[in-house]
Amino acid sequence: MIRVLLADDEHLIRGALAALLTFERDLEVVAEASTGPEAVAMARHHKPDVAVLDLQMPGKDGITVAEDLNRSLPGCQTLIVTSHGLPGHLKRALASGVQGFVSKTVSAQELASIIRSVHGGSRYIDSTLAADAISAGDSPLTSREADLLTLAADGAPIEDIAERAALAQGTVRNYLSAVTTKLGVENRHAAAYLAQRRGWI
Repeated sequence: MIRVLLADDEHLIRGALAALLTFERDLEVVAEASTGPEAVAMARHHKPDVAVLDLQMPGKDGITVAEDLNRSLPGCQTLIVTSHGLPGHLKRALASGVQGFVSKTVSAQELASIIRSVHGGSRYIDSTLAADAISAGDSPLTSREADLLTLAADGAPIEDIAERAALAQGTVRNYLSAVTTKLGVENRHAAAYLAQRRGWI
């Protein structure tokens, strides 16, 4: 019997998926969670064989949860299921040791098959997401540039970004100017939009 943890902040989706997986004789949903921290706690308590994690969850995203579980429960395989399959997310997930990365458009039967495959030690990546990730290329941003662009993404003024990053305003302007040049866009707002679409921030 393969013990499964389901983590998704959308209760309807999580509940429906749990109900559908009960029809699979070799799968048992042993725990459910609606936030990232809850997913980590439930996994440590129930010790599932496979954790099926939504990418976007309150508290911690699915990739961060997967990183935690890879450290604390090395016997638990992790699988990201998402409706936000951006190239940067896929690359980050693979770098974090995630075994599977699939779209929420898969059927319950397909997901059950993928859970079995991941549990058996195989890696499963949605082919469309993989092709998009290859064509998008790697992020040209340094980690510091990505951090500052993330702070700028909600339209915050330079002085607020500088305060939150504990940097001088001139330093922040220089970083964000370098980012716009690298991405070939006219301003930091366009840079943030592009980086978000590609999953770089």
